[in-house]
Amino acid sequence: MKRQSIKINHLQTISWLDDKLVDWASAGTSYSLDGTTTQLNKYHFAFSFDSAITSQDGQYAFIYKRLGTKGLLLKNGEVLREVNRCYYHAETYEYPVAFVTLKDKTYLVHCPLDYCRLDFEDVETGELVTNTKDRKPQDIFHSRLEVSPNNKHLMSKGWVWHPWEVIELFDTLACLANPTLLDKGKSIPNNRTEICSASFIDNERILACSSQEEQLDNEKEEPIPPSHFAIWNFKTNKVSKAIKIKSEFGNLLAIDEKYCWDIYKYPKILNLETGEVVDKIEELSTGLQQSSIIPNLIDDIPLIAYNRQSHKLAFKYNGNIEVLSRE
Repeated sequence: MKRQSIKINHLQTISWLDDKLVDWASAGTSYSLDGTTTQLNKYHFAFSFDSAITSQDGQYAFIYKRLGTKGLLLKNGEVLREVNRCYYHAETYEYPVAFVTLKDKTYLVHCPLDYCRLDFEDVETGELVTNTKDRKPQDIFHSRLEVSPNNKHLMSKGWVWHPWEVIELFDTLACLANPTLLDKGKSIPNNRTEICSASFIDNERILACSSQEEQLDNEKEEPIPPSHFAIWNFKTNKVSKAIKIKSEFGNLLAIDEKYCWDIYKYPKILNLETGEVVDKIEELSTGLQQSSIIPNLIDDIPLIAYNRQSHKLAFKYNGNIEVLSRE
């Protein structure tokens, strides 16, 4: 594991833009990996925003409060508009939001009308293009939205009562054509264990990880038993042999079909074929998150950003941005 430290004075949000790290809430302050700092935009935003995402083309950014309702949609550093999500339990679980680019148009995917309802918003016009009268969303708290590399699939890593962590998958183009498809997503077949973490490996496969909670129906064999991970090929709808995770674990970030990052307590790399830790840096703290539900952990979770193209992990630690890469 290769480690690089970048000295900072202030960091409010963190997001990757190509191979640079940007704090969009602080006038787009950009940190190059060679230590160079530049200011991309004019304005600092006087609110307690603590998270940010960037569109695929780098033109748009969304800054928001992870356990709040407020966000700002930016274009080249200028405010396009304020955005809000439903208040219901907003202080409990991560704000559901992602950018998706379809047919050369960028949309903000979020839950502006109800906690359980995903909508696509045209970033330029503000139109909710999926706001049709026939929508009947199922009762799920959408969270930790993630888009596949080719933008053709959207994954929600949220929860349902009692609480129980679940993931759902949506075909973005199909949902754009028929918004009612956003009301119930595709799930791992025959699975009744709690899926606490998941990450796209590529455009056909998802790394899925089950929590330590016992399965809902002990009489049926599960494709992913508790405390295991497996690879779900959502094109063929088949699940690989599940592997027992041989360490404490939390949020997993797929590197490829053989390795993933785990950021529970400290950064580590797991072997997907054995479940073993193959590299780690225990002196770096990356928090205790194991779920989308984080009200008692928020003060201890550092600002974290993952670059899916370079597989670099960046996070704030003791006045630095630490950048880690697998060698």
